[in-house]
Amino acid sequence: METIPFAKPFIGKEEEEAVLTALRSGWLTTGKETLAFEKDFGEFLQNRDGLDLPFCMAVNSATSGLHLAMEAVGIGKGDLVLIPSMTFTSTAEVVRYLGAEVVFVDVLKDGYHMDPAALECTLRKLELEKDETPSRGLKVKAVVPVHYGGLPCDMDAIISIARKYGLKIIEDAAHSFPSFIQDENNPAKGRWAGLTGDAGVFSFYATKTITTGEGGMVVTRDKAIADRVKIMRSHGIDRSVWDRYSNVKASWYYQVVEPGYKYNIPDILSALGRAQLRRAYDLLAMRKKIAAIYDEAFRDDRNFLIPPTGNGDARHLYPLRLCPENISLNRNEFAEKLQERGIGISVHFIPLHTMPYYKKRYSLEDNDFPETLKTFNRTISLPIWPGMTESQVDQVIATVKSLAQSSLN
Repeated sequence: METIPFAKPFIGKEEEEAVLTALRSGWLTTGKETLAFEKDFGEFLQNRDGLDLPFCMAVNSATSGLHLAMEAVGIGKGDLVLIPSMTFTSTAEVVRYLGAEVVFVDVLKDGYHMDPAALECTLRKLELEKDETPSRGLKVKAVVPVHYGGLPCDMDAIISIARKYGLKIIEDAAHSFPSFIQDENNPAKGRWAGLTGDAGVFSFYATKTITTGEGGMVVTRDKAIADRVKIMRSHGIDRSVWDRYSNVKASWYYQVVEPGYKYNIPDILSALGRAQLRRAYDLLAMRKKIAAIYDEAFRDDRNFLIPPTGNGDARHLYPLRLCPENISLNRNEFAEKLQERGIGISVHFIPLHTMPYYKKRYSLEDNDFPETLKTFNRTISLPIWPGMTESQVDQVIATVKSLAQSSLN
């Protein structure tokens, strides 16, 4: 039987030629290709939502993008930032980069997104703690909803709660391009996941819906946030490297206005991103086709629960949940046996509140977030990548079903 990888980038001649053109241009770092990528990306978003052209800042990873976005809205020492525990470590680690503290929030029952009710409950508890111990001096500053697997969060509920408590909203949209939340009354209109809060951050990592290998994009319609990100992503220098080397007027001169970071993306990767962006909807259609086949195969199978889906789902992941009351193997055993049979899988995500660093820092127990733990212990992510053949998809389904059938309680 064929070995099927968990993920594989969809790279064709257009991408190869774009990268070769960048290599042959004589300019390899951040330059005109990156400027064009940012412009193309902003126009892509505006063409669908019809709103003002967003500010788009390309960076070398979504992690650095989250760091920049949080810094730009003023998160710092003494601040609290609320995030779901069901996310990758990047979402939390950037909070700590800035000296702020993480507050975890549970996910929805049988879901993967931050639970708005749990968010409000956590905020009320923090307000009570602040009143009881004012000397603690911690301030709730922001919430970071994570659009898990390509499916947008309930942003209306989260925005309503965040505004009531005066919080900034930074969307972790690493999974969600091109997730578009359609207006129920007018499907032609809607909002982008990643562009409904104060700022959002997309990822172009190798496994994502479009890729630059490594890379990301910070998006916002707030000029102050955009200006801050632009300065801080490249050493806090007031002029871009492209401008310094291409502008014949005082091209060597610059000023350091802030102690910034080294988060810029090279033109080689931006060229790849531009080529991928042009086929974004084709890549999305391929993912949706695979997901539809999986949904049909597992929907009525009592051994599994298919993932929730809905308006604007980019189908970045296919998280299949096991029903432990029917299958004797636990999730870890099931995953291991699938890999032994040539099926690449992953788990998204190991809850951050169970990680040694966060457990120790915040005195947490695994059961503190029961829905997160329950979902984690039942979930495996199946292969879903553009270019998968129907025979490969069928092989995944047959292997998963066969293993479950041989493991019935």
